[in-house]
Parts: sequence; C-alpha cells; structure tokens
Amino acid sequence: MTSDDSPRPDDDFPEFLRKLFEDAGSGGNPLAGGGLDPEQLKRLSEQMGAAGIDPAMLQPLMQSMQQAFATAGDGGISWDAAKQQALHLANQDGHAITTGEKTDHEQAFALADLWLSEATTISELAEPARPITRGEWVELTLPVWQELAEPVATSMADGLIDALRAQSPDDMQQMLDGAGRMLRGIGGQMFAGQLGHVIGKLSREVVSGGDVGIPVMPAGAAAIVPQNFEDLGRGLEIPDDQLALYIAARELAHARLFRHAKWLRLQAIGQVTDFARGVDIDVERLEDLASRFDPQNPDELRAALESGSLLPEQSEAQRRALERLETLLALIEGWVDVVTSDATNRMPGGDRIAEVIRRRRAAGGPAEDALEALVGLRLRPRRLREAADMWRAVTDAVGMSARDSLWDYPDLMPDSADIDDPSGLISRLQARARGEEPAPDDFDQALAQLLSEESGDTADAPDDGTGDEPGSGEEKE
Repeated sequence: MTSDDSPRPDDDFPEFLRKLFEDAGSGGNPLAGGGLDPEQLKRLSEQMGAAGIDPAMLQPLMQSMQQAFATAGDGGISWDAAKQQALHLANQDGHAITTGEKTDHEQAFALADLWLSEATTISELAEPARPITRGEWVELTLPVWQELAEPVATSMADGLIDALRAQSPDDMQQMLDGAGRMLRGIGGQMFAGQLGHVIGKLSREVVSGGDVGIPVMPAGAAAIVPQNFEDLGRGLEIPDDQLALYIAARELAHARLFRHAKWLRLQAIGQVTDFARGVDIDVERLEDLASRFDPQNPDELRAALESGSLLPEQSEAQRRALERLETLLALIEGWVDVVTSDATNRMPGGDRIAEVIRRRRAAGGPAEDALEALVGLRLRPRRLREAADMWRAVTDAVGMSARDSLWDYPDLMPDSADIDDPSGLISRLQARARGEEPAPDDFDQALAQLLSEESGDTADAPDDGTGDEPGSGEEKE
C-alpha cells in the first residue's frame, strides 16, 4: 500500500463532526440511540490507529460530548462533573467522624452558645450546630458555589464558541451556529469540572461553615469539619478544647448573624454574582490556546484556567464592585471577630487564638487562591482589621444592643467611610439613643428641597439660615 492509499484519520473526521453538529443543531443527541453510524466510528478508530494515534483519545472526547448533549436541549450547564470531582477529592483520604470527635465538638458548641448570648443580642440558631465530614461540606455548600460561579461558566462557554468560530473556516461557520448549544455545554462542563476541583480542595482546608466569609452553608446552619480542625491545631501548642471552643464561637456568631439579618445573605450573594456577571474571558488568549490545543495533553488549558490568565484585567466597574464586596465582607468578619472575642474573653489564651485565626484568614490557602484565579473573586477582605476596630469602638461607645441593631435593616449598615472614621456613626447612634433626630446634612437638605419643588409646596423647605420665610424676597403687605 502506498502512502497515498494509507488510511488517514481525517478521511472520516469531517463527516463525523458534520453529523455531530447537524444533530446537535436540531436538538438531537447523536451519541445516544444510535444516531451515528457505528461503522463510521469503527473506521475512524482504525484510521487513527493506522496513523499512530491512540484511538483511546476518543473516549474522553465522547464522554465530554455525551454530557454536553445531555444539557444541549435547554442550553444549560451540567454540574454533575463539578460535584463528582469535588466529592472525589473530598473523600480521597477523608474519614468518618468518631464518637469522641462528635461529643467534643457538640460540647464546644453548647458552651459557646451560652457565652455568645452574653456578647450579642442576636438570638441563637433554631437548629443545633454539628460536626460534618469533608464530603458533607461539599454537598451542603455546592448549591451556593453553583449560583456564584454560573455567570463565569456561561462567559467561559461563550468565549469558547467565539474562539472556535474565529479558528474555523467559512464552510464550518453554519455548522458551528447550529451546534452552539453543544459547544456551550462542552465549555460549561470544562469550567464546572475545574470548579469541582477547587471546591474539593477547599473542603480539605475549611474548618467550619463560615470559614470562607460568604454564606455558603444553608441559612441557619452551623458546622465544623473535625478532620480539618485536627490539621489547624497541629503545631500551634494550643489545647484542643480551647481551640475548639473558639472556633465554635466564631462559627455560631457567623451563622447567627446571617439568620438574623436575612437580607444580608441575599445582599452578599447578590454582590458576588453581580461581580461575576461582569467577568469576561480573554478571547484572544483562548484563541491562541485553541489553535494549538492537543486533546492528548490538556495540561496547558488546565493551567490557564488555574492561573487565571483567561480572565482579563478588571474593568473600572468591576473594581468598584469588588471594593463594595470587600467592604461588606470586612464588616461581617469584623463583627464576628469582636463578638467572638467578647464571648471568649474568660478563656485563657483567647487573644493568641484570635491572632492565629486572623492571620490564617488574611493569608488564605491554595484553594482560595485557585478560586480567585478561576473567577477573579477575592474572599479575603483587605480591611478586616480596620472593620474590627470600628466595631470595637462602636461597642465601647454605645453597647452591644445599639451595635447589633445596625444589622436590622440594610440602610442602617456602616459603610467604607465609617470604617475610616467611626465617630460620625457613633454620634448618630448616640443621638438616636437620646431620641434626637440626626441633624440634616447637605444631602438631606438637597433631597428635601428637590421633593418640595416637585410637589409645588415650598412651605416645608428647610430654613436657609437667614430667618426669612421662603418667597420673602418681596416686602410683606
């Protein structure tokens, strides 16, 4: 047989792709129910083997396409890959909770609950806190991770379609248009699988439900991961019972806050998803990867996802959104720090434990770094210490009841300016405690003037300090 007569892997591959795309565009699944000719697949495999290409490389391709076709009908993203990958990593060397661990942590939660009731007016949880495994943490938190990451997954999938379209000849464009849902599913599955890897790694680092700052646990739920707690205490020379009590108090304070301020959970998740919707994909970088992508060696694409190089520099709007999110997370974590410190002040070594936890939160871990690279989201607020100082000043000045009342409504919340200088916030709280109306500022006066002009009634316009009534420019009769 001459070289011209040798079977080539590209003899059947164009027709193979054409059949795939045509069926996908019509809403079918060519990989199910015998949509593709088995003889064609057999010939393609033989041709690849004759050309020195391992036919086994078709297997992961087919698996990816099969999962993509499963969601092609509605254009959605299957999160099964994320869950499977996360649970695989979480359970890889995980162990069950022993009776001793369960008893120790339940006792720590019970005592921490009593101490917290002396440090905050926010009431206890309706359900008892409990120890959980790494796998249980994945199961409980995955719905929130999915909600937070879906906007970025969609952007990643759309970027993949744009990159493939730019790399394809004109006669393939119509096929790509018809197969858009399938390609979006492949791109979404690729991202979901990588997200599952990050969540699985996080499950091996987090010590409690509120450890990452945002409310990933179900509302009103508090938990600790005993296996990771063991890793946290190793080498610290801190008695396990003291460390467990401090972690339990932090976790309960975090869960109590989100249960009390129900709007806070919606606001925190809303700010994260608003930020994520603004994430774009560097299409030029993705096109460059697509032009030399080797299905047998996907490490370059995986490395690009993990490093964050596919995420372009943040826009000005995104930077402002990230600043707002970091301020909110700092306010939450700062309040939790102060309340936990007050609740555990009778415990020897509490200040030392607090500093260890604070440094751990500021430094983060490899999984948090991977999550930041994947979706551009920083879960470690930079102003945590300043926010804690503000909450301490407020507590010392007006007490815990007035302090905790700031979480009752969104419009009472401190802002970035209050973190910089809490004196204005303290003055407002003190005036409210005396039953005084706060003095109107420039914004209040301008708003009152605008409202009075729109209603056509100037009688209630604010005094301008001259002693004249509105409209007194003319002499009175």
